[in-house]
Amino acid sequence: MDKLTIDDVDLKEKRVLVRVDFNVPIENGKVTDDTRIRAALPTIQKILQSNAKLILMSHLGRPKGGPDPKYSLMPAATRLTELLGKDVEMAPDCVGSDVEAMVNARQPGQVLMLENLRFHKEEEKNDPEFAKQLAALGDMYVNDAFGSAHRAHASTEGVAKILKTAAVAGYLMKAELTALGKLLTGAQMPFVVILGGAKVSDKIQIIKNLVTRASHLLVGGGMAYTFLKAQGREIGKSLVEVEHLVTATNLMTVVAYSNPRKPVKMELPVDHVIGSNIEGTDALEHPQIDIPADKLAGDIGPQTIKNFSMILAQAKTVLWNGPMGVFEKEPFAKGTMAIAAAVAEATGRGAFTVVGGGDSVAALSKSGLTNKISHVSTGGGASLEFLGGQDLPGVEALTKAPKKT
Repeated sequence: MDKLTIDDVDLKEKRVLVRVDFNVPIENGKVTDDTRIRAALPTIQKILQSNAKLILMSHLGRPKGGPDPKYSLMPAATRLTELLGKDVEMAPDCVGSDVEAMVNARQPGQVLMLENLRFHKEEEKNDPEFAKQLAALGDMYVNDAFGSAHRAHASTEGVAKILKTAAVAGYLMKAELTALGKLLTGAQMPFVVILGGAKVSDKIQIIKNLVTRASHLLVGGGMAYTFLKAQGREIGKSLVEVEHLVTATNLMTVVAYSNPRKPVKMELPVDHVIGSNIEGTDALEHPQIDIPADKLAGDIGPQTIKNFSMILAQAKTVLWNGPMGVFEKEPFAKGTMAIAAAVAEATGRGAFTVVGGGDSVAALSKSGLTNKISHVSTGGGASLEFLGGQDLPGVEALTKAPKKT
């Protein structure tokens, strides 16, 4: 990673403005999944231990037209207070004279949470004046919100460009860039990429960018049926992106001719778990590739699980993004759970494994194998864009580390 981090700068008694990703699920005023808050704790604790004044900022949801109590970050501040064992004061807004007064009143070791950035439309527009108001709240800027780094917003890019030499990466940002960067530049072979989820369109760039780096591409989930349909297979009522059938055909050609001496092997489901509906009320194993007209596929079948697992058993590097089926429904969960187990087993044998994407991470959590993976990415869309070879505005705006001589 070629960016400065919080380990490279003096934080003592500074006002440290930190962009975190506290876009967490909230029900009845309480955080129901604090994974993202916990992920930011190492950075938060480092700053507090450095006797700095900590100012946190984040977005939450998609409020429209201004402040909305439904999207207040107060529940996140409450949960962070519980995790830290010290008070996290909540600001009434993220900019303005009242907020400035609260920031200036901070003492070293104290924490202030700014209110939802998206209560101001200027945040997503990356408005220069709004970014200037945010930047005025800190002497230093730390970006620890990799999941928002692909957005050129005021809090992710604008502030960093204003504070320039004092804009650095937090520990979570560093971990993401290091782990994902290893997949692009230092992956040991065999390198197996597992892609699932609903849409081929979400994975176009990642396939194109990794096709010359990977040895195997295992495709499951809803997106597999667009590929199978493009091959002329019968997919019944299974999910399909009709508008991307040509895209799927082109991607299969790209894969086939990516490296004439050692082409990537693309594996699609050879059997399925099918049913009449997405609930799986009459789910059954279907040992053929072609699916009856009145049925849909909700999961990969046992032979596909065996095929994928055998490939993973030889892997030294693994990337998994996207479930193999509708894992939320028990009749369609077996494939995804089996892949989670196979990736965990690969880790145990010494492979470097990365799991990313909200559904994949949720499935991994359901399997109880999260701590058996080398790196679990919280990046979502940012991970896909980074692995797809795109520059992330929130990363590019950070201060570059001096080159080692």
